[in-house]
Amino acid sequence: MIRTWIEKWLFQLRKGENGEVFLHQRRVFIIPTKAGLVFGLTLVALFIASVNYNLSLGLGLTFLIAGCAVIDIHMTFRNLAHLYLSPGRTQSVFAGEKAQFELHLINRRTYDRFAIWIGFIGEGIHNLEHATDIRANTTQTVILTIKTEERGWLAAPRVRLLTRFPLGLLRAWSYWHPDVKVLVYPQPEEFSPPLPITKMHTENGQGHVGHDDFAGVRAYQAGDSMKQLAWRQIAKLDVDAGSTLVSKHFEGGAKTEIDINFAALPRAMDVEMKLSRMTRWVLDAETQGLSYRFQLGDITYSAAHGPAHREACLQALALHSLS
Repeated sequence: MIRTWIEKWLFQLRKGENGEVFLHQRRVFIIPTKAGLVFGLTLVALFIASVNYNLSLGLGLTFLIAGCAVIDIHMTFRNLAHLYLSPGRTQSVFAGEKAQFELHLINRRTYDRFAIWIGFIGEGIHNLEHATDIRANTTQTVILTIKTEERGWLAAPRVRLLTRFPLGLLRAWSYWHPDVKVLVYPQPEEFSPPLPITKMHTENGQGHVGHDDFAGVRAYQAGDSMKQLAWRQIAKLDVDAGSTLVSKHFEGGAKTEIDINFAALPRAMDVEMKLSRMTRWVLDAETQGLSYRFQLGDITYSAAHGPAHREACLQALALHSLS
């Protein structure tokens, strides 16, 4: 507990930062690397030897190298400080897939920045860091990934930016926790039963072509399927004269509809298995271009299909019973 508090105070750790973030001087930390420590010990040894043996050239070399080290401190710190950070767009994924977080590194200074390593950090995270260069007055986009395990909202872990440029004698780093999250859908069932198709008697003539009583043709209406179009009659129409498309009309009949209902699944099934099966059915129905009803607890969507309907159903499945 005390260690966590010290780390938060010392390294300026924050929970979630909205919008654009500026890495001011107090947010950038710098310490020598192992090579830097060896370099420092070598300088001390050169200085002592030069003093003991009264070597003016040795002292000159020692101070020259020490001056280079001071310049390296400035260059390493400047390579990371005064950088602007901003989260980008995210895209929903299924459990078990890798979530992608888009991050923007903005350099509004007149000098280039090189070899900046960026990656997620945290308990149980084994994420490879990515190295990137940022030219002067440009924005560099980096995409970091993390494997998902559970459905629901997945917040982005803390990000660490690190650089050892230019000589590798010093290590400068900073932390950033972007306030961005990805929606994780349930993992689709691998081997699921066929789609739950039910037959409903209709009176509006919207039955399936070839299975109901043909009653003639009518003007095309938005939502009519390609199979319902009367192609023979359309071929005889004069499009230049302003003729419109026509569709086949049926007198009633049986209309098949897919009903994806959480309550209709076996009670013995685990909740997560039910959600996984419903996810698979939603994807299968969309792949086949079929309309489907969706029921999950208090959420009910009438029969439809398309990206908006798919997204609404998958989001309901992802957030089911999550507080």
